[in-house]
Amino acid sequence: MAAAAAAVAAAGWVWRWGWGRRCPGRPGLPGPGPGPTTLLLFLLFLGPVAADITDGNSEHLKREHSLIKPYHGVGSSSTLLWDFQGSTMLTSQYVRLTPDERSKEGSIWNHLPCFLKDWEMHVHFKVHGAGKKNLHGDGIALWYTRDRLVPGPVFGSKDNFHGLAIFLDTYPNDETTERVFPYISVMVNNGSLSYDHSKDGRWTELAGCTADFRNRDHDTFLAVRYSRGRLTVMTDLEDKNEWKNCIDITGVRLPTGYYFGASAGTGDLSDNHDIISMKLFQLMVEHTPDEENIDWTKIEPSVNLLKSPKDNVDDPTGNFRSGPLTGWRVFLLLLCALLGIIVCAVVGAVVFQKRQERNKRFY
Repeated sequence: MAAAAAAVAAAGWVWRWGWGRRCPGRPGLPGPGPGPTTLLLFLLFLGPVAADITDGNSEHLKREHSLIKPYHGVGSSSTLLWDFQGSTMLTSQYVRLTPDERSKEGSIWNHLPCFLKDWEMHVHFKVHGAGKKNLHGDGIALWYTRDRLVPGPVFGSKDNFHGLAIFLDTYPNDETTERVFPYISVMVNNGSLSYDHSKDGRWTELAGCTADFRNRDHDTFLAVRYSRGRLTVMTDLEDKNEWKNCIDITGVRLPTGYYFGASAGTGDLSDNHDIISMKLFQLMVEHTPDEENIDWTKIEPSVNLLKSPKDNVDDPTGNFRSGPLTGWRVFLLLLCALLGIIVCAVVGAVVFQKRQERNKRFY
């Protein structure tokens, strides 16, 4: 029991401290684990427990799934690792998905499918342009999907996708929204859902946060971690070398064998959308024998939530959208049933009393 308690405490301690700050020893790279001093104290305090926790060092970096300067293996290279299309332009310092021009779309995709069950992606990006407040757009999408290099209306990539998308949206299309932009949101799709640009994806959003990443004078980073059904998105936008929590969802199921990518699009408004690096780390996580026997390539992308994103909205006709009985719907049904029982009991009592009175008159 003491060892188990120590392990649980260790995991929580590393999460707070490891994700709380980026590794200062590696310029420009946010690290998923604790720094050297923190790790030393951790080892002294817990001994063998730390051996099961990754610190994101280079031995866990998966170079075949990483986009790193000077961008070897991109485009027409003989060792092709990344493909790009559309308006994407490769330079020595960044990959520009779109220039600050109207009606542009571009994307870059990893050439190899990823078969890691537990991973962490760090993205060094920059969104900037000449447009003033609310006169810029549209944003960047980060992908882990079944299909790759398919252009479309969702930030330069296809709609009704299979997999995971993280949207870094800079322009509010919905004038009635209470969100503050730029805004980061997450969507998991099995191909049945369509991203609604007019509502900024609100109906299919799982979670999101406001993030002021546009036109910053310093580096901006985003980290996505997926491990044992838990999806976490964190940002470092304040030049403080620290992570800030944005999204944390459990119950997420993603298959292996999908592709990582990034895309961007502009419309009537525009921005420069740059990717400086995408670095994928393998997380060393133990799985149960039952989990190891699962064919992870056959898993359907899904999220086990109390209610689905579409249940957040009522049909314009006044009818609820079809969906599972969740949360407040169950409560309303139980309340209606209880009221029905009470009404029936009252009516029955009144009828019974009147019959009794009639019977007395006959005697």
